[in-house]
Amino acid sequence: MSLYGLVVCGGKSSRMGFDKSTVVYYQKPQHEHVADLLSPLCEKVFLSCNTEQFNVLQSDYDKLADDAAFADSGPIAALLTAFKTFPGHYFLVAGCDYPFLTSDELSSFLQSIDKDLPAAAFYNEQGFYEPLLGWYSENAHAALLSDFNAGNHSLQHFLRDINALKYTPESDQIMKSIDTYEDFQAIKKLLDSHDKR
Repeated sequence: MSLYGLVVCGGKSSRMGFDKSTVVYYQKPQHEHVADLLSPLCEKVFLSCNTEQFNVLQSDYDKLADDAAFADSGPIAALLTAFKTFPGHYFLVAGCDYPFLTSDELSSFLQSIDKDLPAAAFYNEQGFYEPLLGWYSENAHAALLSDFNAGNHSLQHFLRDINALKYTPESDQIMKSIDTYEDFQAIKKLLDSHDKR
């Protein structure tokens, strides 16, 4: 099975105040940076977008707009759209709001996965999955669609229900999600100070 990369950009970013997929930590918009991390590990990489983003995001990577049947249902829309558009593929998923994510960590994650399982995801010390740092096989598609049709749009619940493989990264910092402008400013300042050393 081919592995495709999916950079999830489609959130509303209401707490950030602007599209967080466009913030710059590493000389380019974050959606491009994350796509670059996935690219060496995947046959193809796509930016998963809502309709508005699809029309405005500039990228050398192909964009995939949420299917109308799944729109406005959260991150599950990105996965169901990807499975519907590219049946028979596996997906390595990364949200655009993890500034400490690295290719090395993603590579270690992939090496840890039993490919017979339906899904795997990063797992934090508080006991929660990070659904947008995950791997989803074609075998997860039917169960995801069933959950969606039953009104359950939570990927966290889905991963718990199927007892998805739990991957503990080298540091919990890898899973730090930046959702507010204040957090963005703090992380940008931290990263800039490291660059100057």
